[in-house]
Amino acid sequence: MTANSTAYKAPPTPRPRRRSASPARRPGWTPWLYLLPALVLLGGLLVYPIYQLGLISFLEYTQAQVSGGEPATFQGFGNYTALFGDGQFWQVLLATVVFAAACVLATLLTGCALAVLLTRIRAVPRLALMLAALGAWATPAITGSTVWVFLFDADFGPVNRVLGLGDHSWTYGRYSAFALVLLEVLWCSFPFVMVTVYAGIRAIPTEVLEAAALDGASQWRIWRSVTAPMLRPILTVVTIQSVIWDFKVFTQIYVMTNGGGIAGQNLVLNVYAYQKAFASSQYSLGSAIGVVMLLILLAVTLVYLRLVRRQGEEL
Repeated sequence: MTANSTAYKAPPTPRPRRRSASPARRPGWTPWLYLLPALVLLGGLLVYPIYQLGLISFLEYTQAQVSGGEPATFQGFGNYTALFGDGQFWQVLLATVVFAAACVLATLLTGCALAVLLTRIRAVPRLALMLAALGAWATPAITGSTVWVFLFDADFGPVNRVLGLGDHSWTYGRYSAFALVLLEVLWCSFPFVMVTVYAGIRAIPTEVLEAAALDGASQWRIWRSVTAPMLRPILTVVTIQSVIWDFKVFTQIYVMTNGGGIAGQNLVLNVYAYQKAFASSQYSLGSAIGVVMLLILLAVTLVYLRLVRRQGEEL
């Protein structure tokens, strides 16, 4: 090779070309087309009734307007002013909050205790307990309420005979009636908490629990210091879910106390709205109560969704 000859140069390495996003990879409107039937169905079942509920709450809408005898007139916030100025509304709201809190607390304690029990017993008793709990959970609310009313009936109920209470009426007193309804709500609600918490406990590594036991921790200390902190996301979710369910209890109260108890002593917001709208034909006032309940439950639901999203990010 002579000096005048040019030195050999390797051909330049071609740079990889950036692939432009193809139309097939862009989602565009395709997911919305798949969701369109469900959105239309939800819009018809949820959005329109909520719109009508809110509209009626701003109108004067009684039996005269329903029958077409008089036109509906716009009242603005008059129905809400009358509602918030009614002392019975605040009493019912307080009773609803206290009753829902008691139901949630009893459900969580019973569900968590039985979930721990499921981890301590053998396969056959565990299966029997699971089937019994799921049977209670699957029972319709009106059926379960009717059965509980029969069990505690003053004349024919077996509970009074076993306890020797004679013809004691459980639904006559305010607190005994609320306690009876609480037991029925607990009976049909604890299986959800039990199954969910049991699944969470089974997901905890056994090495962690065994290490705590070897360190001399009692079962209560293991639950309080090890199990409960690791189950905090699940416990938060089931707590908020129970709050939503127990706050809007209707069937159990209506069936077991015959529409809210003597002189309305066992009213909750759902039954109170029903009585205002249908028993008194004050549809606008009943709609206002429904809107207030909707806003309260919407706030709880937003907290629930936020916690679920946070849990998903942690996982």
